[in-house]
Amino acid sequence: MTSTQPLPALYAGALSAASRAENLPTIDDGTQELLRSSLSDLKQVNSRVTALALFSANDTLEDISTRDLVYLIVPFVLAEVENRIRFTEPDERMINLSQVQNHLKTFVSNLGYLGVVSEAEHTLHTQLPSIKDAAKRREAKIQQYKAEQDLCARIEAVRKRRRQQPVGGGSSNVFDLALSLLPPTSRSSAANDDDETETEDILREATLLLLKLCYVQACSRLESLEQELELLRSAPPPPSHPPPLAKEQHEKTKEEVTWKLEKTPQTSRGDPLLDPSGKPLQPFTILPSSISDRARFQAQVFKSSHRLPTMTIDEYLEVERQRGNIITGGGRQSETGLTSSEQLAVDSEMEGTAFGEMKSEEKRQKDEQWAQFKDANPRGAGNMMNRG
Repeated sequence: MTSTQPLPALYAGALSAASRAENLPTIDDGTQELLRSSLSDLKQVNSRVTALALFSANDTLEDISTRDLVYLIVPFVLAEVENRIRFTEPDERMINLSQVQNHLKTFVSNLGYLGVVSEAEHTLHTQLPSIKDAAKRREAKIQQYKAEQDLCARIEAVRKRRRQQPVGGGSSNVFDLALSLLPPTSRSSAANDDDETETEDILREATLLLLKLCYVQACSRLESLEQELELLRSAPPPPSHPPPLAKEQHEKTKEEVTWKLEKTPQTSRGDPLLDPSGKPLQPFTILPSSISDRARFQAQVFKSSHRLPTMTIDEYLEVERQRGNIITGGGRQSETGLTSSEQLAVDSEMEGTAFGEMKSEEKRQKDEQWAQFKDANPRGAGNMMNRG
């Protein structure tokens, strides 16, 4: 249904609905209603802008009036809203992504032939997908981010000059920014706009800055959309439904996947186990159909309820001894035995043998080291509590 509202009012309503849905979860039905309402109005705005021929390939940036500049953002806003529409099928999402790409490419192309973006800015934001080196790609992303932050800061500075409050606590909401740039007579909040003192140059500067900001975001969106499209193209197709089975095969499959009673649903006397309503008439046992499974389950019945030991105590102690967890020595034998120093003194007294000479030299070195230690550390040197 075509709206009879003036173009600025229709555009303002679409931007307002998109702004309200900006921070809401996309999966909610209420958010989807807002997005679809905004998308319907934006499509009408886009078609009316095209019908009015506000922009053409022969125009330059100076030929476009300040009030018409804000309608250059329509394709970008249209892409932003349409990208958040929810789809469940991959094919529908691919069609949606292609439409979003077309809107963004139209927006980028319009700013290109009008000269809104300089050649250096165009190179900075379009060369990123072609960079293969990781370090250079990271540096380009950092430069792109700094350029975007600089544009946001300049937009907020212009808004302060126009005596407008920062959007979203200082964050750049494209929908609200575009809404604030509409002509004062077309905005719903323009009750006190008669006293505004902004000039035509300030309004034009703010609009051009917003267009540059949207250009930066559009280049980033195009790269992300291409990656998502590549993933959807390479995704495996959904499993197709199997052909209907014959009646006999279907019954056999159903019998195999469901629990069933023993193959003899009668007692030894021929009495039925179930009544017509399916209620058991007497206790019965559900057993596996395989004889080998029955034997295995039966063998597991008569087992200990606890874990049995896997080695004897002697074997366990031997393992611990090998691990070094058993301390030997001590006791009366250790009390009457010689210490290492005493044994060294005894061994050094074995004169005339090579072993005695080796032990004598070892004892001499040990005594010398002890003497050097006592010279460096006299008695009481470490007692710092009794000074003075």
